[in-house]
Amino acid sequence: MADKDTIFRHPGGVEAFRFDARVARIFDDMIARSVPYYDEIQRMQAELVLDLLPDGASLTCDLGCYTGTTIDLIAQHERCPAAARFRGIDNSPHMLEQARVKLADGIEAGRVVLKEADLDVGLQLPACDVTLMNWTLQFIRPIHRETLIRTIYSGLRPGGALFLSEKVLVADGLLNRLYIEHYLRHKAGRSGYSDEEIRNKREALENVLVPYRIDENHTLLERCGFSAIDTYFRWFNFACMIAFKHR
Repeated sequence: MADKDTIFRHPGGVEAFRFDARVARIFDDMIARSVPYYDEIQRMQAELVLDLLPDGASLTCDLGCYTGTTIDLIAQHERCPAAARFRGIDNSPHMLEQARVKLADGIEAGRVVLKEADLDVGLQLPACDVTLMNWTLQFIRPIHRETLIRTIYSGLRPGGALFLSEKVLVADGLLNRLYIEHYLRHKAGRSGYSDEEIRNKREALENVLVPYRIDENHTLLERCGFSAIDTYFRWFNFACMIAFKHR
């Protein structure tokens, strides 16, 4: 079980957010408390992925796999084909260290491979059936996002799918402010973060997490060749999208 997220509880200077050893130790608690309906999103995504995987050999790539929670949930599911294989890619050695512990059985059985790689530049992907990016693209510098999406599209087999979960903006200023206010209430109420923690984390994420609007994400996906794009989950300023490569 992950330690409790208290890293933004202390006053003083706030550094830019990094996926370092300190964050890796508490990340599972942090993301579960920071992403509304996180467990339900993971369940929905796993069910959809399993609907799309072939019965025989398949490969699912998780880009920005963090501590391996998503791979673990899909691989351990009762409907997961025995021949399904998974590759987790992350640029943080600290996250991968946690993932290796969580996914030790799958790694030993040869079902899971973890790799450290920079998603901003020069990513190489094997042919795969599904690619996952959960709250990952928002941390990629905007100048590199199209190249990454094109790499994903090229790596997917015909009919393959990309699952993209992101924090998003909306074009209308009033709605944008309202959605953000509801999210801050969620963090303070349901998730139990203090005002100081919320303020410090927002400052740490400034210019590190750069969200797009949903329509900007859809346009990017279309420009890179994806079709049948849909938003299958939405909660104020959080959205989960699916996009298919032409068969």
